[in-house]
Amino acid sequence: MLSFEELGLSTSTLKVLKKKGFEVPTPIQEVTIPAILEGDKDIVAQAQTGTGKTAAFGLPFVEVLEENKGSVQALVLTPTRELAIQVAEEIHSLKGKRKLTIIPIYGGQSMTLQLRLLKKGVDIVIGTPGRVFDHIERGTLQLGEISHLVLDEADEMLNMGFLEDVKKIMKHTASDKRTLLFSATMPKEILKIASKHMREFDEFMVTSDQLTVSQTDQIYFEVSSRDKFEALCRIIDIEEDFYGLVFCRTKKDVDMIANHMIERGYDADALHGDLSQPQREKILNKFKKRLINILVATDVAARGIDVQDLTHVINYALPQDAESYVHRIGRTGRAGKEGIAITFVTPEEYRKLRYISRETKTDIRKEKLPGVKDVIKSKKLRINNILEDIVKASPRIEYLEMSQELLEANEPQDIVAALLEYSFQDELDEKNYTQIRSPYKETNLVDTQGKTRLFVTQGKKDGLTSQKLTHFIQNKCGIKSKKIRDVQILESFSFVTLPFHEAEVLLSYFKGKQKGKGPFITKAKKGRGRN
Repeated sequence: MLSFEELGLSTSTLKVLKKKGFEVPTPIQEVTIPAILEGDKDIVAQAQTGTGKTAAFGLPFVEVLEENKGSVQALVLTPTRELAIQVAEEIHSLKGKRKLTIIPIYGGQSMTLQLRLLKKGVDIVIGTPGRVFDHIERGTLQLGEISHLVLDEADEMLNMGFLEDVKKIMKHTASDKRTLLFSATMPKEILKIASKHMREFDEFMVTSDQLTVSQTDQIYFEVSSRDKFEALCRIIDIEEDFYGLVFCRTKKDVDMIANHMIERGYDADALHGDLSQPQREKILNKFKKRLINILVATDVAARGIDVQDLTHVINYALPQDAESYVHRIGRTGRAGKEGIAITFVTPEEYRKLRYISRETKTDIRKEKLPGVKDVIKSKKLRINNILEDIVKASPRIEYLEMSQELLEANEPQDIVAALLEYSFQDELDEKNYTQIRSPYKETNLVDTQGKTRLFVTQGKKDGLTSQKLTHFIQNKCGIKSKKIRDVQILESFSFVTLPFHEAEVLLSYFKGKQKGKGPFITKAKKGRGRN
């Protein structure tokens, strides 16, 4: 096994890796970093997610790209907005003091913000194919001078129907660029892209170890996005001795959640890539000494954390992939002790959770969130224990005279009740707790059999729009618009999500309707149509 020093990285980059706690390269980093730094061929690499692919191309970028060039030098295409954010954060954390500007661009983010950032000048753009192509068509993203193009999770982009957009984007890039293609699997469509759109390339294949999550009790709760924070508080409140990590997807979420927890009186802090090394060390030291018992963190910032006896790991946001899930929850359940891993899942994320469960070959069971009465009961028990410990300790002389005066004028139980009300009224009053509603009530998706993703054989080139597709489904089958979710219109085809029952009605209606052609609407293949 090689060391990072032997891969040809500069002293400044090695210092960054040391601060981040990276000791040795992963297998994919070991083979690709020297190939990118020393060679000039394109690269096709097969490796599972969670094996360090971002650093495999991110570290060479930090080494070879010019500072303050003023034009885009590298483009990274990812299948999802979550991965775009994650990749941008990690490369940012690797660049050290190098003056490189890195931004993620994706659908759902403010176009005005993206335009402003692109206008300032960007060195590395990480984006989803749809939004990247939008900027190309607008003329706001120029790729004619890029030196590197990365196709990250190429097989996922294939599954989600993005390959046509990818091919179009590649036509707008410099002909002498280096293309780096990373994929967990190598279906023939991916190999066709490599042979047709890439120059001579080196091939690398790295197999991942089997995913294991032993010694960890795994639970998930279905909860809407708006109720996640309240659910988190209930989980912590119900536990007698909570000591755990809370994982969020972005730095913004980490700061928001940590600040809200501190405002509510929890001993919490935040850990993400924007913190300096002294700040990071100070926060970790507090956490290890249990001066704080809740640490809210991003995946990137949490790397290298080695804290013993964690009781919980909470996935406030679902991790990007199975490997990230294992890395997160592997921090609890160590040294023969059973830890608890809790994942919050919105109804839209249920299939992704099932995928993680299959990949890790483990059971992630569904549980019901603690009710307000359960939380109050748990708090009352802890208060009783605390007061009993105080009573058993040496009497406090300064309070005995005041106590005697109260006892002479009142009944003992009335005094104790008044003191409890004075001290714990906010914690023990049900009216002070926010109710958590079923995540299905907001969308009226009340069927218990889940939802179905459907594939539509027409897209933008056929004049199809979200509104037209919604009206079409309503008119043909009488399905209410509020049950038609996640409409995604692509160039040649589209996707839409319906509750199970409504989906079956729609599929039955179109079965055999187009003579000599396939049905207008069919069930989407596994993994397709997720942006």
